[in-house]
Amino acid sequence: QLRFFEVSMPNSELLYSWLFIPFLIFAARICDVTIGTMRVIFLAKGYKRLAPFLGFFEVIIWLVAIRQVMMHLENAACFLAYGLGFATGNYVGMMLEEKLSLGLVILRIVFRKNSDDFIDFMRKSNMGYTLIDGEGNSEKVKIFLSVLKRSDLKEVLPALRKYNPGAFYTIEDVKNASEGIFRGTE
Repeated sequence: QLRFFEVSMPNSELLYSWLFIPFLIFAARICDVTIGTMRVIFLAKGYKRLAPFLGFFEVIIWLVAIRQVMMHLENAACFLAYGLGFATGNYVGMMLEEKLSLGLVILRIVFRKNSDDFIDFMRKSNMGYTLIDGEGNSEKVKIFLSVLKRSDLKEVLPALRKYNPGAFYTIEDVKNASEGIFRGTE
């Protein structure tokens, strides 16, 4: 018989089982899901040596969390903490990946207006690019392609908005690239 609301416990035991244990589960789930999210992102980006290392810690922490849930099946707060920790861990993992700005991206821009100022910015910043003449639905366009470090987007996108605010652009992750011009490398 499950008793979700046991009231006859002393106060210290009540605090321990209804606050401390759920908090432990919540914190452990944030850690293991954040690590798991980062592990999957690292795998997708080709960091093959780091992913198994993270996977080891992810599983150990998960075992600690699930053990506590299984030991306290009568405690609804443990179930809530487990679910909230999972959701929060996903969010924290995505935010952490965004802050780390790992890997490469391809930036595609379609210029309908003059792109000279933006191209000058890229050249002065030592970031490689390719510019191609193209044809849109109703006009001639310039198609700009550049493989960049994700961290460089913090500089490139504001420059694009400054020099050519109406330009259409897309950004995609790149797993591998070779023979490019990347800022900070010779």
